[in-house]
Amino acid sequence: MTATDPARDAAAAAALDRIEPGMTIGLGSGRAVWRTMELARERFADGPLRAAFASDRTAALGRDLGIEAVDLDGRTRLDVAIDGADEIDAGLGLVKGGGAALLREKLVVCAAERFVVVAEVGKRVERLGQAFPLPVEIVRFAWADTRARVLDLVPEAELRTDDGGAPVVTDEGHHLLDCRLPPEGDMNELAARLKATVGVVEHGLFLGMAHEVLLGRPDGGVEVLAR
Repeated sequence: MTATDPARDAAAAAALDRIEPGMTIGLGSGRAVWRTMELARERFADGPLRAAFASDRTAALGRDLGIEAVDLDGRTRLDVAIDGADEIDAGLGLVKGGGAALLREKLVVCAAERFVVVAEVGKRVERLGQAFPLPVEIVRFAWADTRARVLDLVPEAELRTDDGGAPVVTDEGHHLLDCRLPPEGDMNELAARLKATVGVVEHGLFLGMAHEVLLGRPDGGVEVLAR
């Protein structure tokens, strides 16, 4: 059972109103998503739940909850993707990847008709990069050369390591750079230039992708931001 938090629980409960019996959904990663999964299993206890999972940890929880896994095989379309975010701006732009699953998360979002974000009000910022670094997923081969190219675009880019000092490896076998975003400039242009950088697999800027953001408050209320 995911540890309870009033703001997180409120956002997760609101997300259930976007799920209907018979839907095939996409599920990202993070505590808000995992709490949504637990509540969904309770609400739809008598009916099947089918989902594409964006991380191995989410898939493991899905198995424990009896949620059927579906593959993104080029034909499957998801009714809705539900995922968290590390930062959210006024235009529903997101920074994601704190849980090291940004590549799979973006693939799941791109396979869905709608993308709903579950988060807490504290994740809202005036400009992306204000409180959280931008994760950039890169290939392991010649990663330092890729980092040098990324540093032409951002002020800082540090290799993410675990508690023992070893490089973090994503579910797809890549490394991550945690980058400080510049305080000025167009985010869409930066996103395009990062994606075009040799050695970069994907970045954690999710721009123009979210349809709705559900921000839970500590008092149990929910702020809804819609595109």
